[in-house]
Amino acid sequence: MKNYSKLPYFILFSVIILVFACNQTNNKKGNETILKGSTTIYVDETLAPIVEDQVAVFENEYEAKVKLIAKSESETVNSLFNEKAAIAILSRNLTTEELKIFKQRKINPKITVFATDAVAFISNKNNKDTLVALKDVISFMQGRPVASIKGLVFDNLNSSTVRYMNSLAGINAIPEKGVFSFKSNDEVIKYVSENDGMIGVVGVNWLSQPLPAMQKYVDNVNTLGVKGLNSDGYYIPSQNNIAEKKYPLARDLYIINCQGFSGLGMGFASFVAGDVGQRIILKSGLLPVRIPTRKFTIIGKNENDKK
Repeated sequence: MKNYSKLPYFILFSVIILVFACNQTNNKKGNETILKGSTTIYVDETLAPIVEDQVAVFENEYEAKVKLIAKSESETVNSLFNEKAAIAILSRNLTTEELKIFKQRKINPKITVFATDAVAFISNKNNKDTLVALKDVISFMQGRPVASIKGLVFDNLNSSTVRYMNSLAGINAIPEKGVFSFKSNDEVIKYVSENDGMIGVVGVNWLSQPLPAMQKYVDNVNTLGVKGLNSDGYYIPSQNNIAEKKYPLARDLYIINCQGFSGLGMGFASFVAGDVGQRIILKSGLLPVRIPTRKFTIIGKNENDKK
């Protein structure tokens, strides 16, 4: 087998296209190829903004139509197991037990890591304190009072942010007192922008790419600097801090493709992990898994310029 690992990624993407473009007539979806046809992708709603951007460009570049369905993490994962979906985008990988289920069905999920994003803490602009220690947030979630935290606001009880923070706190469910949930990240941002003393917990992409109607609410919140459990400094969820592993609440993003044939799931994953897709990630404020190359043109001076 030839070793393609040393090829530039855009060339590797081209190789994938060429290899599979001639082998599409017998797939299970008939007219669906890796770059043509229609499919449905379920996405963890905390990741919806960046995935919507990727889908828009992918559909513009190819004869593909992608129906994007944003659900909570729990609903998105369940859609894979009840066979409502064959492609899902999550902020976590499949567990060993989940992989066993697919193995029993003779399905080998193709998993692509395509970016790193972060869970962000936000507060109202009127709050002068723009720093928070992660240990204090964890203590609050464990039911212990923290003077600097009036309350925590999450998007959805079944969301990836709740699951992520519960895991850090070592709890199975959020406490009944002082922790609230809505239905979306936008609702959390709006609530925090209008209420002093509350800390919202959202996906950072909802702050870097808000809808036009949400911009005024985003402008009225602060993104808090967070002190990690083993850190002496406070860091905001910037690309640089995520890349240098200074921000303590970063998480990788995954495309889980369970189609079992060479369809749009493969084409979309290759696109997102390729040069164009990674540039979209970079522009969004998230961290791509590979930094896209940049071309520089150096113009030398001629003899007349030296005079």
